[in-house]
Amino acid sequence: MTETRKLAAILAADIVGYSRLAGADEELILARLRTLRSDLIDPTIAVHGGRVVNRTGDGLLVEFRSVVDAVRCAIEIQFGMAERNAGLPVEKRIEYRVGVHIGDVVEESDGNLMGDGVNIAARLEGIAKPGAICLSEQAYWQVKGRLDLAVMDLGPTRLKNIAEPVHVYSLEAGAPATAKPLWSAVRRKQSMIVALAALIVALAAIGAGVWHFRSAGMKAERVAVMVLPFTNLSGDPSMNTLAEAVTDGLTDAASRFPVQVISSDTAKIYAGKPIDVKQIGKDLGLRYLLQGSVQPTETRVRVTAQLIDGESGAQLWAETFDEDRVDLLQMEDEIVARIMNALTKPVADIEAERAIRAHPGSPMALALLCGARAATYSAEVVDPEKSAEVFKTCDEALRLDPHNVIALSVRAVWLLDAVDRAQSADREADLRRAKEDITTLLAVNPDNPWARTLKVNLLRLQGQPEQAVAEGEQIVALNPGFVQTYYWLCPSYTDAGQPEKAIDCVDKAVRLSPHDPSLYGLFMTKAGALETLGRDTEALDWVRRSLALSPANPIALRHGIALLEILGRDAEAKEAYRRYSALPGPKVSTIAELRACAAVPSCAASQRNIEALRKAGMPEQ
Repeated sequence: MTETRKLAAILAADIVGYSRLAGADEELILARLRTLRSDLIDPTIAVHGGRVVNRTGDGLLVEFRSVVDAVRCAIEIQFGMAERNAGLPVEKRIEYRVGVHIGDVVEESDGNLMGDGVNIAARLEGIAKPGAICLSEQAYWQVKGRLDLAVMDLGPTRLKNIAEPVHVYSLEAGAPATAKPLWSAVRRKQSMIVALAALIVALAAIGAGVWHFRSAGMKAERVAVMVLPFTNLSGDPSMNTLAEAVTDGLTDAASRFPVQVISSDTAKIYAGKPIDVKQIGKDLGLRYLLQGSVQPTETRVRVTAQLIDGESGAQLWAETFDEDRVDLLQMEDEIVARIMNALTKPVADIEAERAIRAHPGSPMALALLCGARAATYSAEVVDPEKSAEVFKTCDEALRLDPHNVIALSVRAVWLLDAVDRAQSADREADLRRAKEDITTLLAVNPDNPWARTLKVNLLRLQGQPEQAVAEGEQIVALNPGFVQTYYWLCPSYTDAGQPEKAIDCVDKAVRLSPHDPSLYGLFMTKAGALETLGRDTEALDWVRRSLALSPANPIALRHGIALLEILGRDAEAKEAYRRYSALPGPKVSTIAELRACAAVPSCAASQRNIEALRKAGMPEQ
């Protein structure tokens, strides 16, 4: 039997008290488990690139390429279970406990895994509390800077049949670590407005340090950045080319932000030398340094990147990226795009906090607050009080500075999002107002990628998908790594009768930003394109992947109900419709409402989908 030894991240999970639950009503618990597997567990594992190694009646063992993917998967499963258990009596709840470890494993020819990596993960799962995730020290150190959850240090712990104590950390999936700033990361389940509002704030906030606050007569300190030469860890001289290309590509990409970027020629002085990042930061007056490494295997290349504080030398952010080992030039482009997409948000958090703390009453601070509130209240977009609060802050920022790009952008996103979700009180008025804001943005800077991206969505919502495609393709040609363009270019392809291009578009966006906050929306775009092509079973799979990230998304739930009914799965469709009807907040509740929103691409439904929803239980009026 052929065996392969390798390093792997392992997730082990099982259900607490499964025997008790099965003893009470085995048929019911098995039906619930099948639904959980198809609607939550399997799609979430697939989203994060996991491979199911083994299943038991109440548990599973999954292999991931990185601890980051394993922990993200575990957290989303635990959040999904908490949402499904809400309101149920304790004795009827299905609760998972999870263990995650990275270690040495042996893969057999049939794909099964053995070894300490598997054993420790299984023992960690055994000591986890219901709803919690236990990490070994090796796993925890790879994700500790990225967790928004309460972490309990359990210290060195004796595990059954494991020779040495293992230092264990427990994550409480329902407990935040501390009160986060208003602009901190928002969970993926919320509207796409969260992602775009946050990213608009991101680009602007990164450049806030070099902006002049004209209305307040203030000038902020500069923001200087340097990309240190990436290190080739392989010893293979051919990989030096890739390491240099990534370094140069990141330097070029960073220069597109309104910051001062130290030239790559200066950075190369430090190549191959011991580096004291604090001293370099002091010598060059740097706010940030970006450094990393390249390490190939036979078939893949792993690139690691870290963002360092130029004053303290502290690591602010780190990420690992795995790419298939193909054409080096293509690989370099995708690696650079993925690093920049992942890096933008953490830097924005830091710079936004600096800007608001330094100048709390300035137009910039008000605009940043406007964007943060838009993200925070996105799920309540039709609530008049919440809408008024967001608009009041944006309007005040624009009163002080009529050309404030953050406030203009966030307000336009907010208006278009309400129209896109069929939640606008006056569709035409909101489209007109959004168009005015986008026109102002383009007048300030005709090449502003945010404004041009918003124009793509505007054209799409105005029923001009061909023009939306043309605009979006121009932006992609100029800046193929600007992933936000794909949010609306991809669905525009479907609206323009080109569903195959929509599928390719989504696949490229996911490659560029595999952990994007709007991944659920991209998955729904792919589902819609597949449905247009008559590939209903595949479409349902992508709807479920979307729901794994956003369980209460009414648009995805509605599409899932229709597809289940079309595929002849009437009982599942009716159960899904029951869940849809119980959703709080605004949603399409009748066939009449569904027909009334036919002009909105995300709301419009074909006649067969209307018939399917009617059969599942949606009333006429």
